[in-house]
Amino acid sequence: MKSFKIDVPQEVLNDLSVRLKQTRWTDEPENAGWNYGTNPGYLRELVNYWQTAYDWRTHEAEINKFPQYKTEIDGTTIHFIYVKGHGKKTSPLILSHGWPDSFYRFIKIIPMLTGAPDSDHAYDLVIPSIPGFGFSEQTALNSDKTAILFNKLMTEVLGYSSYFAAGGDMGTLITKSLAVQFPDKVKAIHLTDVGYPEGHEDWSTMTPAEQAFGQQIQHWFFTEGAFNMIQSTKPQTLGYALNDSPVGLASWIIEKFYAWSDNGGNLENSFTKDELITNIMIYWVSQSINSTIRTYAENARATYMGGLQSSQKVEVPTGVSLFPKEAQFPLEWAQRKANVVSFNVMNKGGHFAAMEQPEVYAGELARYFGETITGKHPAMATTA
Repeated sequence: MKSFKIDVPQEVLNDLSVRLKQTRWTDEPENAGWNYGTNPGYLRELVNYWQTAYDWRTHEAEINKFPQYKTEIDGTTIHFIYVKGHGKKTSPLILSHGWPDSFYRFIKIIPMLTGAPDSDHAYDLVIPSIPGFGFSEQTALNSDKTAILFNKLMTEVLGYSSYFAAGGDMGTLITKSLAVQFPDKVKAIHLTDVGYPEGHEDWSTMTPAEQAFGQQIQHWFFTEGAFNMIQSTKPQTLGYALNDSPVGLASWIIEKFYAWSDNGGNLENSFTKDELITNIMIYWVSQSINSTIRTYAENARATYMGGLQSSQKVEVPTGVSLFPKEAQFPLEWAQRKANVVSFNVMNKGGHFAAMEQPEVYAGELARYFGETITGKHPAMATTA
């Protein structure tokens, strides 16, 4: 376990500047908005800001304020933030991000959960980069294999006998896999989604609400799921373009931030330009986009070659916070996927809740894990 600081070589930033200036823009439908994918007008605005106003060194320094480390586990190098809690009592909590975000998803909530010295309870936060992402090794692994590494990070590297875990998106798969594979280590988990239909379900056994959810997801895959199909089948074809063009990379990523956030039609109601670009920069400077999208293929192949552990029902206590811009699964579906002891339907926020609504998300984690510690969970179906 070695200390790590992000220090991007200046020649990488110089090269980026040249590439941005020499962008070969494509044609654009008139008044396209977000109806054809990324909004051409907004992308041009973002790229202009990237060239003229954004300062990577400022954000690099902000991230480097948090203790970061690298360690090798089973031959794979893992990058992670590790911040010890300051409360009278602390509990270890590992947070797993998704795609197309990064460990940066959780930056805002670190001070909210690590607490002040006089706090009754706080959390030792462990925020790793998934293998293949950011500053972890560019090795694409399925979520079960990643969960094995993350459990060893928590128990063998950091020395915890048990811990909490939370995540969303790809982080849901990892968190569920941790709970299924290591139920003696994982005391409780928190999720913002519980997983989606995989094609082998017997829908005749589902409730009407679950069947409606299945139809919603089927429609979503036809209208929004092209990225998933490409990344699950032919990621290498896409990887060359995204690794070569910063504007192409930005376009691929911000379209998802727009579609999956609770922004009311204006992306910057949810994220600042600096936040969007910093997340993109983590992909660009590490040249990790290809290994991140290849992770989809590894998960897909594992699913169809026998299934992932994350597909099994989680038996450890599970809390769910359902934000309005997530796919709106019913309680019955969540209970089919996990031992749900807390189910909160939120009134604002989206897929990247820790970035978009950090106070709300951090509050949900503190509430749920606090109730787990004290053994006091309220009635499940509530609205926050």
